[in-house]
Amino acid sequence: MSQLPLLLIVFGGIVLFFVFIYFVPLNLWITAVFSGVKVGLFELVAMRIRKVPPGVIVNSLITAVKAGIPVTTTDLETHYLAGGNVPTVIRALISADKANIDLKFKQATAIDLAGREVFEAVQMSVNPKVITTPKVAAVASDGIQLIAIARVTVRANISQLVGGAGEDTILARVGEGIVTSIGSAKSHKEVLENPDKISQLVLSRGLDAGTAFEILSIDIADVDVGVNIGAQLQTDQAMADLKVAEAKAEERRAMAVAEEQEMKARSEEARAKVILAEAEIPKAMAEAFRSGNLGIFDYLKLKNIEADTGMRDSIAGSGTTTTKGKGSS
Repeated sequence: MSQLPLLLIVFGGIVLFFVFIYFVPLNLWITAVFSGVKVGLFELVAMRIRKVPPGVIVNSLITAVKAGIPVTTTDLETHYLAGGNVPTVIRALISADKANIDLKFKQATAIDLAGREVFEAVQMSVNPKVITTPKVAAVASDGIQLIAIARVTVRANISQLVGGAGEDTILARVGEGIVTSIGSAKSHKEVLENPDKISQLVLSRGLDAGTAFEILSIDIADVDVGVNIGAQLQTDQAMADLKVAEAKAEERRAMAVAEEQEMKARSEEARAKVILAEAEIPKAMAEAFRSGNLGIFDYLKLKNIEADTGMRDSIAGSGTTTTKGKGSS
């Protein structure tokens, strides 16, 4: 029973030792002192309390001091708390200093916080990057389609990395320039003979304005002949004109049929009126008999005239038939 308090004391001492080691990183402090970096022990403890990893700050500070980069622990700690990548910024500053590129600490941290890879940007400033455009299709003035592929050599523009447009803008502008250059050519043969005219025209337009890159050169990698757009458009226009003509012809036919139906209707209507008028004749004759305007002899005389007329018509009809028969025999 007497050994229990002793064990508790030993266990508490061990826990306190590890807590002390965690909050007071003596190894980092000793490393900083022997590296010529002035970092206070209580400053490291304060980093732990502010949830800033002292190892990242101290190691980055040692690297910067050895490379001659003027930074302080406050600068590095502030950038870390802002969500930045401290080791990447230090590497970018060292790389820019070795390449004689004017890059300040505030500028590097701003680029890093903007979401761009600052170390990659410095490397691209030293070693330019080649961007290959997708296939760009354009039509020359003679109606022939050309499909071009260009390779754009760019390097990072450090001063425009914050707020400057990216690679997509460069590709879009180069594609627009290729389309304009090919479209202004009188013949597709001119483009095939001198493809360098495309790159010269595109390069002279200052396409890198407002971007995070500087265009060094634009080289046409390949130019292929596509389809004859002019002939296709003429064919499509001819087909469209044919359909319009067919539609107009169908409209005229429908109007003619409608007019014919209307004439038939009018003829039937006139025939109906004649029948109605003929139906009124007996009524008129009966009325004439009743009123005394028509006598029986007048009626018989009218009938004789109708019979005589019918006989003459029948004789004339049979004579015409006989004459036709004799002529044929």
